[in-house]
Amino acid sequence: MIDITFIEILSTVTPWFDNPGMVGGIAGGGIGVLGGIYGTVLGICSPKGKAKVLVFTMHWCSLLLGVLLLIGGITALVSGQPYRVWYPIILPGAILTLLLVCFTPMVFARYRQSEHRQLHAEEFRRG
Repeated sequence: MIDITFIEILSTVTPWFDNPGMVGGIAGGGIGVLGGIYGTVLGICSPKGKAKVLVFTMHWCSLLLGVLLLIGGITALVSGQPYRVWYPIILPGAILTLLLVCFTPMVFARYRQSEHRQLHAEEFRRG
């Protein structure tokens, strides 16, 4: 019978990647660029009530990316990966998830305000 303990398994785990600086840089920089594009599109389009499908698609896809990174980082942590492996995955995942969960009500409110302004303008035009 093979008698292997959980600690022995964790001690034999090889790191998922060797260059954590590159992974963290790509993840952080990529998410920063995507966040800038998302914020610009949201800031320009939501007051006008335009590109609602695009903005919500970007929002939910970014939130999904954050959750997937967070799950991947937690998986790396639980599986015994070293700090240099799980940290650059968990950090951008946690930041992205937290920010987008907090921004979700604001995004809905911006488009709701835009729809109300358009309805009031239509009523004003009718007389």
